[in-house]
Amino acid sequence: MPAFPESILITGGAGFAGGNLAVFLKLRHAKTRVVTMDNLHRPGSELNLPRLREAGVEFAQGDIRSAGQFPAGPFEAILECSAEPSVLAGYAGSPDYLMETNFLGTYRCLEKARQWQGKFLFLSTSRVYPIAPLEAHPWRENDTRFEWLDVAGAPISSQGVQEACATQGARSLYGLTKFASEGLIEEYRAGFGLRAAINRCGVIAGPWQMGKVDQGVVSLWVLRHYFGKPLAYIGYGGAGKQVRDVLHVDDLCELVEEQLANFGAWDGWLGNVGGGLKHSTSLRELTALCREVAGKEVALSSEPANRQADLRLFLADCGRLFARTAWRPRRDVKQTVSDIFHWARAHEKELQPLV
Repeated sequence: MPAFPESILITGGAGFAGGNLAVFLKLRHAKTRVVTMDNLHRPGSELNLPRLREAGVEFAQGDIRSAGQFPAGPFEAILECSAEPSVLAGYAGSPDYLMETNFLGTYRCLEKARQWQGKFLFLSTSRVYPIAPLEAHPWRENDTRFEWLDVAGAPISSQGVQEACATQGARSLYGLTKFASEGLIEEYRAGFGLRAAINRCGVIAGPWQMGKVDQGVVSLWVLRHYFGKPLAYIGYGGAGKQVRDVLHVDDLCELVEEQLANFGAWDGWLGNVGGGLKHSTSLRELTALCREVAGKEVALSSEPANRQADLRLFLADCGRLFARTAWRPRRDVKQTVSDIFHWARAHEKELQPLV
């Protein structure tokens, strides 16, 4: 039976996904050396440092844009979680930080993996799929959400987007950086024999996510309800019927553990990792869940105009993933909301300045 890696470097390791993965993997594999690297650029990431330390995870402050700032290796595996994660990034000013972090940074990580002859697991995004085919697919509107319709032979259905969806077209600057990184990873697999796998993640949510307007929508909604701050339905008429599928970060951790434990079976994998239709919500439905869990309402406004690179719907069809593993997302959206709420209550003082 394949052995779990003896050493793992997690880039973006003080962020939401990276921090949760680091703690989870260290607690489950005490003998594995888990090192996190982060530049602490994103507000709130510093709150993760005591938690990492308490779990026995090492922290190295460094920026993946600079080859000289990586901790000394070698590491048996690199888990690449670092990114500028906002789909709006780069539009309000210079895209430099986005491009350098998300593409040049991936290159730097790949070079380390090549030099160390390590395994490489990359967290990509559902935003690699171009906007035009997603927006053009037939849909209908019900009382609380938009829904995709089934069309025979189409790679988009009521169950979500398949990996066979067209990849030609604009997808947002953020999406482009991740799509380009996927291509670079394939070049390293072909050119250097790098062992690598790619998870195209949708909305990941759970405790320790510092929700912002442009990223982390579930945490944003819960935190605003917890602290009694206003919210707005933005775009698509301002009715709050846009839909996303939601993957609890603990479910992601369980899948990544399986992948790292048997990496030979996952080498070359590229596919959707999301909550799917079963674990999806509209903003309107999310508001109702937050009201139920938090026991309070907040002021809601409406802004009908769409934002740059917005989407009416995104659901991941994970049929390709489910065909190769018994793993399934187990935690529904209500549990995700509840877990974030209880985390906010336990860390109210630290979170207050960020909301």
